[in-house]
Amino acid sequence: MGLTTYFIFLALGIWLANKFLQAIRSPLRSVPGHFLARFTRLWYFKEVWTGTFPWTNIDLHQKHGPVVRIAPNEYSIDDPEAMKILYGHGTAFIKGPWYSASGVPHQANLFSDSNPKSHAVERRKFASLYSMSTLVTMEQAVDHCVDFLVDRLKEFSRSGATFDLQWWLQCFAFDTIGEISVSKRFGFLDAGNDALNIIDGLDNFLLYSARVGVFPETHPVIFKIVNMLGANGFQQVAKFATEQVQSYKKNVEGETFLGKALRIHQEQPQKLSETDILSICLMNVFAGSDTSSISLTSIMWCLLKNQHALAKLRAEVDEMYSRRGIDKAITFADSQDMPYLQAVIKEALRIHPATGLPLSRVVPKGGATISGHFFPEGTVVGVNTWVAHYNKQVFGQDAHEFRPERWLVSKEAQQALDRYWLPFGHGSRTCIGKNIALMEISKVIPHLVRHFDLSLVDPNQEPTTHNVWFVKQQNIKVTAKIRDTTKL
Repeated sequence: MGLTTYFIFLALGIWLANKFLQAIRSPLRSVPGHFLARFTRLWYFKEVWTGTFPWTNIDLHQKHGPVVRIAPNEYSIDDPEAMKILYGHGTAFIKGPWYSASGVPHQANLFSDSNPKSHAVERRKFASLYSMSTLVTMEQAVDHCVDFLVDRLKEFSRSGATFDLQWWLQCFAFDTIGEISVSKRFGFLDAGNDALNIIDGLDNFLLYSARVGVFPETHPVIFKIVNMLGANGFQQVAKFATEQVQSYKKNVEGETFLGKALRIHQEQPQKLSETDILSICLMNVFAGSDTSSISLTSIMWCLLKNQHALAKLRAEVDEMYSRRGIDKAITFADSQDMPYLQAVIKEALRIHPATGLPLSRVVPKGGATISGHFFPEGTVVGVNTWVAHYNKQVFGQDAHEFRPERWLVSKEAQQALDRYWLPFGHGSRTCIGKNIALMEISKVIPHLVRHFDLSLVDPNQEPTTHNVWFVKQQNIKVTAKIRDTTKL
């Protein structure tokens, strides 16, 4: 054995011995989990890489209980009582280091910023733009995209062609973000493809951030390398967003997101800078399209697999149209007066939430007791939305089943469910684009149910997903038949 080889094995032996000693001395050594997770983050990395983590995480909790280990210093929690501790307003728990890979190194954004004070300052800049009262003034922009989507699906119906429902709902979500942000569709519904490779670029960036986030200390070096190679997708999406902002500034039209932002910038440049405005557009593109399309696909999938629920929703939609008049589209305000629609939305987003990794937080100074375990300062803990949504103590023994009636209960019972319903996060770090997604969903689902009989090409199909941070459905092949609404 050469001297170099000897020292390599010696270093490896010392490293393994150190990891072993850390594991057996840890005050949390009794917490169960995969054996390798005691010693290395590579087990968690493998789960994220292969896209199996959401289901592995559920299985671990069902086998071991409310606290399981997923890495040497990271733990997954399944306990409704932990929500206020980890995510409540004013909590001392800050975002975990995983989030740092979701942006340019050393440049925190609204999603990655772990500092509660700077995050609060940044969020206040944009909060009014994302309020529901502001967004309903842009409802017509959503209507334009809904009408265009309906027209495209009618083309499929007339030709008898099969199509990927998930893809067209993603095209709709992207174009709706364009209409809301800069008063023009990005062209996905027109072309039916990703001609500019924006969706591909976004997927690449999500792959990068989810995987590199497991080893965030490598982010500055790896980001620099892949950015030089153009391989992480960030440059593609950032370039696209910048071009949209510059184009819009030359020809401001309509009461749009960026129009309102530019007005604030002109009146109070110290409150909202041009960099902030670009950040708004980037934020909408990065987060808005996937969250909305995954949620829409989940709702339609659940309805197509549960015809009794589809029939009940269709009856409610048809009744609302008869009250408003056949030619008058259902408004967002109308949708809030449709209890079964709202129950379907909540249940589908419970069954298939958009995000599949824990919402990680760092235990603050002094440590904290969670679910009967004391976690020392610096430990990373978090609740995975998929785990929460399949908790049988909260959602019942049939938590794996799609049952909208679960939500049609007393106010007190619904509040108990709401406390563990996390498709948009929780507390002060709730997704700022939540209202955009809910407005899109509440408007397009009634239209699809009203105008089409959609059928899965393979009724026995099980969904396939592409999993990184988002759990994104793939290849939902359907056919469409136009409903004759004149006879209703």
